[in-house]
Amino acid sequence: MNKMRVGVIGCGNISGIYLQNMKTFEWLEVYACADLLREKAEEQAKKYGVPKVYTPEELFADKSIEIVLNLTIPAMHAQVALAALKSGKHVYSEKPLGINKKEAYKVIEMARKKGLRVGNAPDTFMGAGLQACRKIMDDGLIGKPIGGVAFMVGHGMETWHPNPEFYYQVGGGPMFDMGPYYITALVSLLGPAARVAGSTAITFSERLITSEPKKGQIIKVKTPTHITGIIDFVNGAKVTMIMSFDVWGASLPCMEIFGTEGSMSLPDPNTFSGPIKMYKPGFETWKDMPVTLKYSENSRGLGVADMAKAIMEKRSHRATGDMGYHVVEIMQSFAESSKSGKHIKIKSTCEKPQAM
Repeated sequence: MNKMRVGVIGCGNISGIYLQNMKTFEWLEVYACADLLREKAEEQAKKYGVPKVYTPEELFADKSIEIVLNLTIPAMHAQVALAALKSGKHVYSEKPLGINKKEAYKVIEMARKKGLRVGNAPDTFMGAGLQACRKIMDDGLIGKPIGGVAFMVGHGMETWHPNPEFYYQVGGGPMFDMGPYYITALVSLLGPAARVAGSTAITFSERLITSEPKKGQIIKVKTPTHITGIIDFVNGAKVTMIMSFDVWGASLPCMEIFGTEGSMSLPDPNTFSGPIKMYKPGFETWKDMPVTLKYSENSRGLGVADMAKAIMEKRSHRATGDMGYHVVEIMQSFAESSKSGKHIKIKSTCEKPQAM
């Protein structure tokens, strides 16, 4: 079988699961690792049997590499993606596509000019859990979607993460860190968004790091850490959302979708499996729904594999750059709405990805 050759740029913690999983797809060949810290690239290449260790520039220059998997830090996502596209390679980036819509748009425009593909994480919506939710909705079991909720609340990263500073800088915060999982899941189930109303706050202007090795250092917070609002979707559904690093405790669901004939409780969109529950008139209580489809384990890399297969088969892939850009615009619109005091119309759109 023909294989598509992949080069990985960014060999931090998240790279391990990608390198492990991509080996299981027979149409992918992971050929090279690159990182600004060469020892990281060497370590991952040795651990996962990757033949080449390159600098990023060497990887871009290797004409045999067809896809660049961009696992750099978010602030570098757009820059690395643009460099990959300029070198004539398709690119699949970790989330978000850019730290603002201006950055993300440059990536989409460059890909169009070059006739190349852009893929964008997360690919959790392609997993067994959210695909089972998709089937429930496609089969009409909860009727027409009228609304929903999406909640990700906690008290930040400074108590456990070794390098928590980024989460409180521009391009971080709960919306740009965790929002892509929730909003991508919603777009995959409900289709594109039409407008956003939001309100944002920085509750704590400083954060004390209590984790090692930076215990005792102070972080100056420069991005909203409590975001709440509503997304109106083109299909008429209205979803209430809270993303927060300011909440000490809560007993909220991750996500629920409400329809004209029932309601569905969704799994954590940062995972690939269940649980899923459904409630309909006549039920005494919520019922557990089966999760029997493929990719119920941690399947990061599935989006890369789908994009490569789609290129080979000359079809659309699912985790598209257009959807990634649409998600960035939605996320940015919460802050724009809060500042202006008005609804923000979403100018971009995207295709609802095909079910698996």
